[in-house]
Amino acid sequence: MDVILLQKVANLGTIGDRVNVKSGYGRNYLLPQGKATLATPANVAKFEARRAELERVAREQHGDAEQRAKALEGFTLTITAKAGSEGKLFGSVGTADIAEAATKAGQKLTRSEVRLPNGPLRVVGDHVVNLHLHTDVNVPLAISIVAEE
Repeated sequence: MDVILLQKVANLGTIGDRVNVKSGYGRNYLLPQGKATLATPANVAKFEARRAELERVAREQHGDAEQRAKALEGFTLTITAKAGSEGKLFGSVGTADIAEAATKAGQKLTRSEVRLPNGPLRVVGDHVVNLHLHTDVNVPLAISIVAEE
């Protein structure tokens, strides 16, 4: 399936690239998410007319992500959770918990931006998780999990 990218897509290309992808990936992800359009002659002409607008929107999104990354520098998120005497949590702290706690602390963050490659956090202590704010912007976030008394 031949498509034109309307946004930068990791490991695929940038705005305006014409790429050939598997039909399931294009049909189920790229097209419904608005990240690409089919590469027909009519769509190519429409894209060229909108190219400047799409690039401006991409620059604005990248600038917003950079500002959020600067705001998160030096920020430590503290989460209280029930824990046993050995420091193991009753349950775990996942992406939704981290996003909710960050939003309450004044940092705008969504669940999909939090990356936990080793799974949810299950012990009390200090942890570092990665935040994926934009295709080009990744920020480490220090999290301190303390036991509830």
